[in-house]
Amino acid sequence: MLGNMINQGRIKSPWVVHFDCGSCNGCDIEVLACLTPLYDIERFGIINVGNPKHADVLLVTGTVNHRNKHVLKNIYDQMPGPKAVIAIGACGCTGGVFREAYNVVGGVDKVIPVDVYVPGCPARPEAIIDGVVAALEKVKGLLGMTA
Repeated sequence: MLGNMINQGRIKSPWVVHFDCGSCNGCDIEVLACLTPLYDIERFGIINVGNPKHADVLLVTGTVNHRNKHVLKNIYDQMPGPKAVIAIGACGCTGGVFREAYNVVGGVDKVIPVDVYVPGCPARPEAIIDGVVAALEKVKGLLGMTA
């Protein structure tokens, strides 16, 4: 059951959790910018939480490497379904400039399924917010909901 997202038959307030797989922190800063008064994603009901057991959407930044791929998979497995995953930035989407490094697995989709890709280096806050909205549309589709 999707207790924190479903309120009277519609998605009301999606909760997101952010995991940094080892980025340069450029995308992380942009994710945090979404919480500032300039963008204020909370006005749309999007809440940043620290526990994956309470999250509906997983935001992932940075390249996945052999040391953190198990942690990423564990966080994903702790999230209740239906859930959505957003790969943020060039590194999260493909491994970025580090994709040929010996310790890099690649993008997030090499370890867990990704629903939305938000490209950029770094990704812009507007694009991240659009990615969350797109992910919620996919979750609505899984639930068989409209509007």
